[in-house]
Amino acid sequence: MNPADVLSQIPIFASLGEEDRSSLAERIDRQSFPKGSTLFRRGEPGNALYIIIRGQVRIFASTRQGNEITLALLGAGEFFGEMALLDGQPRSANAEATEDTDLHFLDRDNFFSFLMCKESALRGILCALSSRLRRTDDLLTEAYFLQISHRLARKLIELHDGIAPGEGTRHPLYVTQQELAGMIGATRESVNKELNVLRKKGLVQTSRNRITILDPARLKRRIR
Repeated sequence: MNPADVLSQIPIFASLGEEDRSSLAERIDRQSFPKGSTLFRRGEPGNALYIIIRGQVRIFASTRQGNEITLALLGAGEFFGEMALLDGQPRSANAEATEDTDLHFLDRDNFFSFLMCKESALRGILCALSSRLRRTDDLLTEAYFLQISHRLARKLIELHDGIAPGEGTRHPLYVTQQELAGMIGATRESVNKELNVLRKKGLVQTSRNRITILDPARLKRRIR
């Protein structure tokens, strides 16, 4: 898929016309990262937006004690780094490739030279940022009000629908229990306990760092 087609699938650029997307695509470069590579660390200069072509990227934060919280697992077609792209401030989190990953990246200077005359792109970016803020609000609300079983089921469905939409499809989620715990604001032990419950009910199948949802429809009913 060429860069212009990739841009058409990104919410912040979806409103652009074909000519505008082609113009912006000329400013995009490509880079590959093997599994386990660090893309950037918190505090490093931020000057690019990344769009995933293939693979998976984990966005996470870490404490001085070495504990980690996974903020997001992003796959093909998703983007990250837009905050630093807009304000030029240091990275607010870490990013690593959890699979062999190919990316498009857009440099901040190239982006702003394009954006200065594209109001529709600016509107799209504001909407995308608003959406991410709402997702953060939802996460905080869930962590406060919902039981761990509901939060875990909701996150598993969200990850499943992101890579294999539809209740009749099965696709393994390559995610650790520690990463899931970070996503829902719980401990690894509590996530392990809830996964055991789901496994006994025939809703999921688990193996090392892999979870397969066997019955998405029944799992969804647990969060209603």
